[in-house]
Amino acid sequence: MRSALSRFLDRVREYDRIAKIGEIGRRYFAMNSFDGILTILGILLGSYFAGISNARIIITTGFGACIAMGVSGIWGTYLAEEAERNKALRDLERATLTRMKNTKIQKAAKFAIISVALIDGLSPFFAALVVILPFIVLSFLPIKLIYLISIMIAFILLISLGIFLGTISRENIIKSGLKMALAGVVCVVLSLLLQFY
Repeated sequence: MRSALSRFLDRVREYDRIAKIGEIGRRYFAMNSFDGILTILGILLGSYFAGISNARIIITTGFGACIAMGVSGIWGTYLAEEAERNKALRDLERATLTRMKNTKIQKAAKFAIISVALIDGLSPFFAALVVILPFIVLSFLPIKLIYLISIMIAFILLISLGIFLGTISRENIIKSGLKMALAGVVCVVLSLLLQFY
């Protein structure tokens, strides 16, 4: 007799085949992790150049941004996906003259809405959280060093994300990683330029 977990995983795989959850989920994961990393990188650079040396302020600001990105991602994506999936179901009903309620297609669409919304909201939340983690666990170090470590983590995550995308697209992973890191460099340069105004 198969376990409940095995049956659930079979259902997830079936819903994925029907609703293409994996493909959409990967796209949302990459885009929103990128947003989360760059948002926190911007907050860190702004805080550093503003001379903020209180780790508690950075943690509070960072957590506030993490929560806002998480709620925004889950809420916005849920509503957008729900609207798109419901429209697709209604179009399919009209084309086939068949009610889709309680069918596998409708259940797969519902599962996709929830899954994609969670991926969209949680990916920037956790990506951003990892970047500000040194301010929480390394508070005994000098504040400038914590800033440096956090910024280095942001760049490591950007490169890792680029490698992930390069692997999916079967492109040169080094080139893909560097392209992502370039966005971080642009963020740093623009933040530096702001100091002259």
